[in-house]
Amino acid sequence: MSQNRLKCVPLALAMLCNASMPLTPTEIQAEEFTTASKARFAYPPAKRGDVVDDYHGVKVADPYRWLEKLDSVETRAWVLAEAQLTEAYLAKIPARQTLKARLTKLLDFEKYSAPFHKGQHYFYSHNSGLQPQSVLYTTLGLTGAPAVAFDPNTISTNGSLAVVGYAFSRDGARLAYGVSQGGSDWADWHIRDLASGQDLPDELRWTKYYAPIFAADGKGLYYSAFPAPTSGEELRVRDLSHAVYYHALGTPTSADRKLYSRPDHADWQFAPHLTHDGQWLVLLGGEGEVGDKGLENIYALDLRQTNPVVTPLSEGFAAGYHFIGAEAGLFYFQTTLDAPRGRVIAINPNNPRRDYWQEIIPQGADTMDVDNGSVSLVNHQLIVRTLHDVHSQVKVFGLDGRLQREVELPGLGTASGFGGELDDHETFYSYTDLATPSTIYRYDLRTGASIIYRAPKVAFDPATVETKQVFYPSKDGTRIPMFLVYKKGLKLDGSNPTLLTGYGGFGISVLPRFDAARLLWLERGGIFASANLRGGGEYGEQWHRQAIRNHKQIVFDDFIAAAQWLIAQKYTSAPKLAIEGGSNGGLLVGACATQRPDLFGVVLAHVGVMDMLRFNLFGQGAGWEGDYGSPQNPDDFRALHAYSPYHNVRPGTHYPAMFIVTGDHDARVMPAHSFKFAAAMQAAQAGLAPILLRVQLSAGHGGGPTTSQFIDEKADAYAFLLANMGMDVN
Repeated sequence: MSQNRLKCVPLALAMLCNASMPLTPTEIQAEEFTTASKARFAYPPAKRGDVVDDYHGVKVADPYRWLEKLDSVETRAWVLAEAQLTEAYLAKIPARQTLKARLTKLLDFEKYSAPFHKGQHYFYSHNSGLQPQSVLYTTLGLTGAPAVAFDPNTISTNGSLAVVGYAFSRDGARLAYGVSQGGSDWADWHIRDLASGQDLPDELRWTKYYAPIFAADGKGLYYSAFPAPTSGEELRVRDLSHAVYYHALGTPTSADRKLYSRPDHADWQFAPHLTHDGQWLVLLGGEGEVGDKGLENIYALDLRQTNPVVTPLSEGFAAGYHFIGAEAGLFYFQTTLDAPRGRVIAINPNNPRRDYWQEIIPQGADTMDVDNGSVSLVNHQLIVRTLHDVHSQVKVFGLDGRLQREVELPGLGTASGFGGELDDHETFYSYTDLATPSTIYRYDLRTGASIIYRAPKVAFDPATVETKQVFYPSKDGTRIPMFLVYKKGLKLDGSNPTLLTGYGGFGISVLPRFDAARLLWLERGGIFASANLRGGGEYGEQWHRQAIRNHKQIVFDDFIAAAQWLIAQKYTSAPKLAIEGGSNGGLLVGACATQRPDLFGVVLAHVGVMDMLRFNLFGQGAGWEGDYGSPQNPDDFRALHAYSPYHNVRPGTHYPAMFIVTGDHDARVMPAHSFKFAAAMQAAQAGLAPILLRVQLSAGHGGGPTTSQFIDEKADAYAFLLANMGMDVN
């Protein structure tokens, strides 16, 4: 495939690697990486503009507004200079290459996904160890000889194109695969005939977030997409005018039939689902990205009709819904309606009045996953995953809601998967915890027996580490869970380097999972701590909504309390305490660092939302107003302005060392968030600790999509961390 088939124009900042582009004068000299250096950094000059906005009578300066013009000559020159400074600094850390080599070895083990079947074929992904992207394999039956179904490593020689998702026809004969340029949320979908290994001429463009679905007969696909953005505006354009289409294979996309859109609500988006019998298209609608607010509408289209009429099943964005599946004329949903910890209901689409809805599984003491959905319909049974104090429990129910059995898990960790078809007698799931690599199990739905199907072999002995869950009081006395992992024999003397992370937003639960890259930190004596802050979904929707909008400060209070507890219990001390977060977690560490710069030694901020007064003007930002509120609302503005990292940088402050990371193709959190925050922090820094910006090339919101990019990103972050924690950098 030609690398030019994607028309999503990369940010011109990617020209960092273009030798033909003139560089700025190399006046910038990185000082020694140790914070003990008495010389200050000569940061790239960043002019202060005179932009001042009026928010409800409050004048707010925005001196680095010019950095929002991502492709301007000024912005490109500044980012190039920042890149020179960061590279010069990192190049002086001897451990950088050592860490890279060790991480390469740690990641060099076979990785498998849970298998699933379509028709007579099973499919699974496999990575031999260090392949840039995992390869999709297929077998005839579960024990057949594996054959390559699709190798995403063949579509790009330099890693700039990445496969971000798959969709399969019912018979397993055709595959749709989504391609992203540089890790952007924008994806173009291509259709491949698996028997011939050839792509069809069909291409679905300008999609985000939601995979297409093959029609039951395999002759077309249902998908949702945005209008094509203006060239050069791909990372700035707001997500508006989303619509659902049907594409008949072999026809031009210009002839695709629009099935549903809401011109009266341009910010609404729709995630399509198809019932097993192919009769109904079920749409979950959201104000912004579906799931961001945890509040959805439900619509159904009877596809037997030539021009399907849309039937509203639930409107008003009253609760969260996840479509589970359909059987015997009933739609099954997981919902938070009158159940903040989740329950399962059934709706008859031919009689959708709410007073006819059936409760199948009532709300229990533990919470269902309110973010991703945690119920599947397999073998005419409902498999329900819940969280008990942030570890998985799995139970199997009949469609009448009666408990049939509990799935016995290996430990207090995280189980995921349990997918399949209505008539399947088996399902597959993965299990992991802080010390256990993701292991695949086959579960027999008739006998209730689990057997290991694939177990990775990692160059790591779990007996060398200790994991524990603790609970600490937040500022208001609320009991907050936190997981810890460290080498056995730890002494509580306050001297241990500690890396604390969290998220606290959008109902997303941060669960215990194994991370081979984390072993770099543990091997060198570091403690890893993960706090389960309010704003997440660990204890249901009530836990989430305690810390949104005007109450968002609760998230930062929970995180600061975690840091204070670790210090008080003598796990660590402020100079030895680092914090790390990405996306909403990047906002978390940015806000905590500006509120309590004295409490931390190092800050690793990845793709953070740093300008809380303009976040809703770009990309998917307007969809986050459910958690953050709107700057256009006076009450929300006061809360946002009070904690916005960019607006709370104080000149003359001694800030901890900061490593601020963004991706040049991040269409979700525009890179300007990190640019503006880095410029403000560098100008304000009164101490000697470095404030560095790292722009990842060909990387989106989740970082670089290939293994080599991941290794480079992690090695640089850990090198910065070691150097600024006073640890051995040799």
